[in-house]
Amino acid sequence: MINKLVVAESLVVFCIILCIHAVVWDRFSWCTLALAVQAFYVQHKWDRLLQSGGAVFQYRSSANSGLLPASMIIPLLGIVLKERCKVSGNVYFERYGVVVSATGMALASFLSIIALGITKPVPKNTCIVSGVAGCAILYTMKNSLAVSEVIEVLEVLLIFVYLSMILLYLLPRCFTPGEALLIFGGLSFVINQLIKRSLSAVGGKADPADYLLLVALVAFVLLGIIFSALFFFMDSCTWTSSLFFYLMTAVLGLGIFMPWLQFLIRRHPLFWLLEFLLQTRTRLYLLAFWTLLAVVACAVVLYQNCRKSTESKKLQASTVTRKYFHFLAVATYIPGLIYDRQLLFVAAVVCLAFLMLLEYVRYFCIRPLGQTLRSLLTIFLDERDSGPLILTHIYLLLGMSLPVWLFPRLCAASLSGPSTLLPYCGVLAVGVGDTVASVCGSALGEIKWPGTKKTFEGTMLSIFAQIIAVALILIFDSTINMNGGYVWILGSITLVSLLEAFTTQIDNLILPLYLYILLMV
Repeated sequence: MINKLVVAESLVVFCIILCIHAVVWDRFSWCTLALAVQAFYVQHKWDRLLQSGGAVFQYRSSANSGLLPASMIIPLLGIVLKERCKVSGNVYFERYGVVVSATGMALASFLSIIALGITKPVPKNTCIVSGVAGCAILYTMKNSLAVSEVIEVLEVLLIFVYLSMILLYLLPRCFTPGEALLIFGGLSFVINQLIKRSLSAVGGKADPADYLLLVALVAFVLLGIIFSALFFFMDSCTWTSSLFFYLMTAVLGLGIFMPWLQFLIRRHPLFWLLEFLLQTRTRLYLLAFWTLLAVVACAVVLYQNCRKSTESKKLQASTVTRKYFHFLAVATYIPGLIYDRQLLFVAAVVCLAFLMLLEYVRYFCIRPLGQTLRSLLTIFLDERDSGPLILTHIYLLLGMSLPVWLFPRLCAASLSGPSTLLPYCGVLAVGVGDTVASVCGSALGEIKWPGTKKTFEGTMLSIFAQIIAVALILIFDSTINMNGGYVWILGSITLVSLLEAFTTQIDNLILPLYLYILLMV
């Protein structure tokens, strides 16, 4: 069954790659094709390694390794960003896209080499394919990157190695190898960017919201590592440890991370945030509306737990119930995308920080909320939350927010046609497509895709629902100007919906990124 899924998933990913390179073809295209073939071969070997229990770290066992879909995201994202900024004449971000693409290839190649190194017996044919792909990538980098850019790629690779070793040890069974590559690769790039910007003293020149995102991500990764190390030597469930947790969080936040952000934006972060939120009346209305939706989400959680206590202790939330939160996410993001995307950008960062802090409280069982959060969220667990962390709700937030965070504002002048829908990729792929596929597929579906529980009817209704959503966006958002490109939108939505049907990876994370890449071409 796993082999059928891997083949179907790989075919969809190869179709996406070929569609992109049919439009964008340069020297990096050969590298991505070679990398895709290498990742496909290595994925097959690593799947066998995971099934035999021979992996060095403990990975999520309910899915395949996912190397192919994860290996392609960062290189393809860099290629389309490079081409888009080349059209707009933004040389700096054109080179930035080259670095992103090269970094993604380096990370994927490194992970493939590690996979082959621990596979016994060593697969000779796969090693030959990997060697050819590695030579093509090294040759292209040699002729495309400046010395400073090569150093930057190596810096990200070094951060990735250490970050992976630490987090995979601390968080067993939370990720597949592909998810680890995508998440830790992105975090490594963020850490390197924050260090570079801090050392080069470019603070105050960029949007403060961008610095807020970088500092928040790095701060909470460091907080998690620090508290994991500290609570290894002490019981985290006592009141003393809980008080220590809150004091350390306040000290690190107010004494290190907030001054760091102040140094970068050249203003006090709290004063800037307050002024930002109160800038217009529309922002106040949006904040009030989002507060109401947050109360509704909390009410859903409490209601489901009340049902569990009265009906059955083994009651788990159904797929339809979990999709309530997808609906609430759509209701949250649509008004923000239409009326104030900058506020949505900042609000998503703050919400991510809040959810991560709550997850630390739950994970370490910090009093007085830790045990309560554990009991409240247990009902919403599924097979993807097999590790110590509960990441499903964080993945939902990331899937909806990444298109907003990655939107190339400095190259926005060159965006036209399908590219104007980029900020809506999370809403389309996760909020609408994934929700309709799950709900309608489980309720109406009869014809199952080979080797999976997903249904043909669910996928077709997902495509149709996303097309309807695009039509509604065109009606209500006057900034969206298609100027044709409807066939490309239909093809992109279809490919991403097929990927949702066959992938065993975290669809909330990879679907919006693939749709984003396709629409940016």
